Amino acid sequence: MSKQRESIDAELAQWITAQRVFFVATAPLSPENHINVSPKGGDTFRVLGPMEAAYQDYTGSGAETAAHLRENGRIVIMFCAFDGPPKIVRLHGRGTVTTPDHARFHELAARFPDNAGTRAIIHIDVTRVSDSCGYAVPYFDFRGDRDILDRWAEAKGPQALAEYRASKNERSIDGLPAL
Repeated sequence: MSKQRESIDAELAQWITAQRVFFVATAPLSPENHINVSPKGGDTFRVLGPMEAAYQDYTGSGAETAAHLRENGRIVIMFCAFDGPPKIVRLHGRGTVTTPDHARFHELAARFPDNAGTRAIIHIDVTRVSDSCGYAVPYFDFRGDRDILDRWAEAKGPQALAEYRASKNERSIDGLPAL
């Protein structure tokens, strides 16, 4: 059974920071359009306060999260313990796509490592924090972060990345405006 928490306290923030992967889920308003769930990894998530978080969004083949957030703002982030005691944590909230032309981008981006592939910072005003047992989540051994996307972005360079985003990230798979 899920237990709602009042906020992200120091102990929970430390646990979140220790997780190697998290999942981002968003949905469009239309029931005809596609729900999206994306796995994320690396040193890309930050707890900014008791009810505030952000993650570094890298250039990818799609931009569903950005499109859904621009349309309705709804987001949930899920963390699972794949080692140690079992636990699942969900952060529900309202997300904002903070691109390099946004006034807060540089302030938020300064909290993350530099990465050539960064296209946005997703800022989350958390409205609900809950945890559950995670008894059915299997154990997995972490072998390391993949650097394929990092190397790809560095090799492309700023101009080619901008062109890629313009051609691949302008709209969601359902045609909603994204980046």
